[in-house]
Amino acid sequence: MKITHIGGKAAFTAALAAAAIVLTACGSSSGTAASSTPTVASTPASSTAMSMTESSMDSSTSESSMDSSTSENPSSSMDPSSSMDPSSSMDPSSSMDPSSSMDPSSSMDPSSSMDPSSSSSTPPAGDAPTFEGSGFACATGELRSSGSTAQGKAIAAWITAYNAKCKASIGDYGGGGSSKGISDFTAKQTDFGGSDSALKDDQKDPAKTRCGGADAIDLPMVTGPIAIAYKLEGVTDLTLTPAILAGIFDDKITNWDDEAIKAANPGATLPNTPIQTVHRSEDSGTTENFTKYLKATADWPYDAAKAWAGAGGTGANGSDGVAAAIGGTDGAIGYVEWGFATSNKLSVAKIDNGGGAVELTAETAGKAVAAAEVTGTAPDLALKLDYATKEAGAYPIILVTYEIVCSSGNGDKAELIKSFLGWTATDGQTTLTDVGAAPLPAEIQTKVIEAVKGLK
Repeated sequence: MKITHIGGKAAFTAALAAAAIVLTACGSSSGTAASSTPTVASTPASSTAMSMTESSMDSSTSESSMDSSTSENPSSSMDPSSSMDPSSSMDPSSSMDPSSSMDPSSSMDPSSSMDPSSSSSTPPAGDAPTFEGSGFACATGELRSSGSTAQGKAIAAWITAYNAKCKASIGDYGGGGSSKGISDFTAKQTDFGGSDSALKDDQKDPAKTRCGGADAIDLPMVTGPIAIAYKLEGVTDLTLTPAILAGIFDDKITNWDDEAIKAANPGATLPNTPIQTVHRSEDSGTTENFTKYLKATADWPYDAAKAWAGAGGTGANGSDGVAAAIGGTDGAIGYVEWGFATSNKLSVAKIDNGGGAVELTAETAGKAVAAAEVTGTAPDLALKLDYATKEAGAYPIILVTYEIVCSSGNGDKAELIKSFLGWTATDGQTTLTDVGAAPLPAEIQTKVIEAVKGLK
């Protein structure tokens, strides 16, 4: 119980007397829940979260009991029916159950201290493991990397932040696509590679040779929702289904006022504008994941692969090239990582897999990744995604970018690799929504952290 000293000794003494009366009254009550508190000073949400973390939560609690939606919605753990009302402070008529102050399940009104405009990419303290709290420490030196452009924005931000924090000299991420990430890594051109798909069976032996006989492992690090981005004058709210997408990208649905599109968007005014599809021109993990989705959910006649095989359309290089091509053409549509869609101010379609239209957000993408099955053998964490999910509120067109690294045999760079990937798996996850990606679900994040700790 907190008494704020206002108006000198006399007021303070009176307040204590009033509080004693209140406590006596509460002690004789028959278990009535507290309806107010005599606390005057409002505590900022961030301070409240830190206090709770220091006094009652350790890192293992946050990992085992909080899911990814908690980190994206700081108010989710607060009960709006809470009994704390800042306006009632110092009211001697207010009642308070003295036993409730020690009840860890007690709740507070988020409106009293939580700013809803605060960034969702920075979860409250205790919601996720931290770099130092997970046992990692800074290291210095140089690293090289290349690969998936899906994680380009994320890893560029990570490298800048880590170098500033740890005084390291990690070089700029090379990009080039997932195939380049794997080939550069296998050829010892890089220290780790980024890929939007795990190593295939025919890629594992060359990677093992590169690692001096040790296995190369796949560490999921970025949840990269694939946005179905479009530019269509007068239309900013659009729902598409797997069948419609397969028809559009195989050049069978060619105008925006097609009956199938109208049926999925009742009430919408759709123009008779020709549809112009844009796909990746180079081998791409994004293409592979998008075609895996089409293959799993629709009548898509081609194999899922890194190389585009659909009919028609225009090819563009890299995620930035696809986004630019869509933004420059009315009637265009393409698949691109969410961050590139938002940074280019493109409209993004909702997707209806059969469970209702789902808008792309960090939460809806994270919900789909949380249902993924780990198919690799620890410490390898290759995932199998359920593209056909009909779970309400799960955005199904997703990819996970892996950092491909030697499990051992990293030589004198082992400590820096472990430190940097440890940072990306912990503190780095809190910045992902800022660049159009989503953090790993807690249960997968925990496995990644343990795998990184074992790197040699």
